[in-house]
Amino acid sequence: MRRPGEGGGWQRGFTLVELIMVIVIMGIIGAMVAVFMRSPIDAYVASASRAALTDVADTTLRRLARDLRKALPNSVRTSANGQCIEFIPTKTGGRYRSADRNAGDGSALDFSVADTAFNVLGSNGALPADQRIAVGDVVVVYNLGIAGASAYAGDNTATVTAVGAETAAPVETPISIAAKQFPLPSASNRFHVVPAGEKVVAYVCSGGSLRRTVTNNGFISACPTGGPIVARNAACTFDYGGVDLQRNALVRVVLQLTENGETVSLQHEVHVNNTP
Repeated sequence: MRRPGEGGGWQRGFTLVELIMVIVIMGIIGAMVAVFMRSPIDAYVASASRAALTDVADTTLRRLARDLRKALPNSVRTSANGQCIEFIPTKTGGRYRSADRNAGDGSALDFSVADTAFNVLGSNGALPADQRIAVGDVVVVYNLGIAGASAYAGDNTATVTAVGAETAAPVETPISIAAKQFPLPSASNRFHVVPAGEKVVAYVCSGGSLRRTVTNNGFISACPTGGPIVARNAACTFDYGGVDLQRNALVRVVLQLTENGETVSLQHEVHVNNTP
């Protein structure tokens, strides 16, 4: 629109109708652009959310697998509803002396009486700090997970009371334990060591969260629901496969995480060596 201005000149301008028409047209164009851009943006957000959930689920399963690989042979078991898996963790292992180093010196582990000491073949001090046998740890010999040979029942466990000075070559480490007559010797003279601070570890799905619980006051087995949260908005299933003739077993874990309307489900299998 043109109208006379000051000094007889002409000025350019817009009427209110023209402005409204421009606003309406721009709104229509903006709405059309938004329609075309919404799908790619939603897809990006959904993809980022799924990637984050996958990362959390993968990290959780890897942590669980790492724990399971350190489980005491024949100690892994699941609850009836498949919502809990528990096991006895180990920090190290070794071989005990089966015959006295010198006749009558008591350096061998005697299975005919309640023994209180034996020699470990090798140097305990040469192990990494977190793997060394220490006072308060629990020695387990030939755990079969059955009546009479179950660590959960304390059939084949003894608490370490002292760690002696290592002998000269061949290097051996004297270990003192609470008096215990172990029911069965190991065919390969092996033993396992359970850390004092972690007697039983359980992963429990409850209330929409996956928790890792630790029991350190004995081999109590009840799949407790407390403990720190490992993953939120989680649903899981634990399945423990039977043992075959080679003393192998398989743990199958299905973990499902949900957040912001997105759900990710991962399945992981962990081989468990049950040779005692």
